[in-house]
Amino acid sequence: MKKIILSLIAIISISTYSFAQKMGYVDTDYILSNIPEYKAAQAELDKISVDWQKEIEAKYAEIDKLYKIYQAESVLLTDDMKKKRENEIINKEKEVKDLQKQRFGVDGELFTKRMELVKPIQDKVYNAVKQVAEKSGLAFIFDKAGQVSLLYSNSKYDKSEDVLNFLGYNKSKK
Repeated sequence: MKKIILSLIAIISISTYSFAQKMGYVDTDYILSNIPEYKAAQAELDKISVDWQKEIEAKYAEIDKLYKIYQAESVLLTDDMKKKRENEIINKEKEVKDLQKQRFGVDGELFTKRMELVKPIQDKVYNAVKQVAEKSGLAFIFDKAGQVSLLYSNSKYDKSEDVLNFLGYNKSKK
């Protein structure tokens, strides 16, 4: 919600500031869906993700099986044997959780693979947007896919330093 409000404020500010400025928009979802390399990259990522998820689910099923066996046999086990089995199950759960984090975590293997496969295509699209904007004499390009976001802006319209100066800050102050 906060992003939408900030985007609307930015759009209103830009439109009131720049009546004579030309703006455009693109739909990156549409653009990417029409790039075969992107579709292939997404398909590869989906396959990898499904394979890894199946591997993790199989490991959880194995842990569940061990736990059920433990429950069935626990009345026959000594305290030491119980502790040993409990620790084995706990360690296996930890291993699976670590594997899950390694594969699907914030900086996990899936993220790394996505950066490897998708980022070059996204960079290619961004560079094309920039070139089209410059060729068309546009000051701003917005992306209508998902939430409205600014993809390109001509740096001569960046008023960040002016705002900082107005607030009493400048580059020499920290």
